[in-house]
Amino acid sequence: MAAKTGERKDQILQTLAEMLERPAGEKITTAALAARLRVSEAALYRHFKSKAQMFEGLIEFIEQTLFALVNKITAEEKSGLRQLEAIISVLLGFAQKNRGMTRVLIGDALVNEDERLQARINQLHDRLEAVLKQALRFGVTQNEIAGEVDIGAHANVLMCFVTGRWHQFAKSGFKRDPAELWAKQWRLIMEGVIA
Repeated sequence: MAAKTGERKDQILQTLAEMLERPAGEKITTAALAARLRVSEAALYRHFKSKAQMFEGLIEFIEQTLFALVNKITAEEKSGLRQLEAIISVLLGFAQKNRGMTRVLIGDALVNEDERLQARINQLHDRLEAVLKQALRFGVTQNEIAGEVDIGAHANVLMCFVTGRWHQFAKSGFKRDPAELWAKQWRLIMEGVIA
């Protein structure tokens, strides 16, 4: 019985993420979600107390996925510079593969939802920026990155780049590839930073 409950929760979250992939789609309501799943709204509420809790489930998926990938990079990659490049590639690639989640990452899907959801996404962005700072510091200790680089400012520029690319992707109706021109942009962003 527990497996079925878990499977149903996953199905609800997956359907919610799919509905978020329609950039010009109407506001997602529990009624529309229930209709798409061919269940009653009451059936949704057996698994989640509120729509906010459903969005929290999506945010948990994003956090677990991104940080599992980032932790793998930082554990295996011995170059701070290559860590940075790989982490940003992962963040852009995640958006490519998870359109609906991209709308959650930029807060677009959270408009008119519980304020704590946007606060949680902001916290996720802060954590990702902290990972970028750590990789920059690691690059400085390895003499790959110039010692006079303002670590905080550059990590913020990198995070702004990523969120900007996510935003363009979502606002283009998922037509503008977030990783388009990435190799050239990487060189531009790191110009004057590499030792």
